[in-house]
Formats: sequence, C-alpha cells, structure tokens
Amino acid sequence: MVGAITSGQAGVAWGALTAVLCGGIPLGVLLVGVRSGRFGDMHVKDRAQRPKLIGLIVALVVAALALMIMLGAPRLMVAGATAMLSTLAVTGPITLWWKISFHTAVAAGGVVMLAWILPPLPVYAAGAVVVAAIAWSRIVIRDHSPAQALAGVLAGGAATWLTLAIFL
Repeated sequence: MVGAITSGQAGVAWGALTAVLCGGIPLGVLLVGVRSGRFGDMHVKDRAQRPKLIGLIVALVVAALALMIMLGAPRLMVAGATAMLSTLAVTGPITLWWKISFHTAVAAGGVVMLAWILPPLPVYAAGAVVVAAIAWSRIVIRDHSPAQALAGVLAGGAATWLTLAIFL
C-alpha cells in the first residue's frame, strides 16, 4: 500500500518484493517447520525454537533492504524495510525471555508507516481499531497476555516512528 501510494506500479513491485521476502518466506518456513516438527505450533510457544526463526526473518529483511538499496528503491520503501529491522531489533531479544506480540508490533508499525504518508488523524483512528482487534484476538486465543499485546503495540509503533523520523 505504501509503495502504491507513493510510487505507483513500481512501488507495488517494491512492496511485493518486500512482502515475499519479509512475510511470505518466513510464513512458508513456519508452516513447513510445524509440519516437519521443527516448530511445535504456529505460535512458536517454545522459546528455544524462536531464535532460528527470528534469525531467518532478520536475514530476509536485511536481504530485502540490501536489494532495495542496490536496485534503487524509493527512499520511503527503504525506510519501511529499515523500520521492520528496527522493530525486530527491539522485539527479537525480548521474545527470547518474554513472548511479546509480533502481530501487534507489525500492525502498529504499519499504522505509523501509513500515517507518515496519509492524513494522520484518520489513519490513527482507523488503525487504532484494527490494532485493538488484533490485540484482542491474540488475547482471546490465549497466545498473549494483555501486557504482551500492548508491549508489541508500543515497540512496533515506537520503533517505526523513530526510524522514520531519523531516516526521513
């Protein structure tokens, strides 16, 4: 969405590349890992199983970032990938001892990213509803406590905002 808004069809292509490397491949690895028994479940509740998955995600985000820089992606798209890396730098170490919500971190970061390029008030208003629904769902399925969901929101939102403020 950020690519489409800021760079048209080329931005959509950059967004697709980022989505595949930073979301699609990790999801595929997770699904194969659950099926093969490398991961106990889709939520990776076993802390000992998280470092390899997080390491892979970090490597893929770095790869996406390197490709974007080498191939001349728009600065805002590079900033978005950098914000993903920043969010991982905050949430990755935390999840090794406490299960912070990556779902709410990513959602909050996405809202901040969109508010950077669209009118902030409606984006934050709609985004708050979406992020709250995601947090609620994570709590209802008992994958996270309210504190873990809120910590994800704060970590993702703050890391993204700070990255954009520095980068742009």
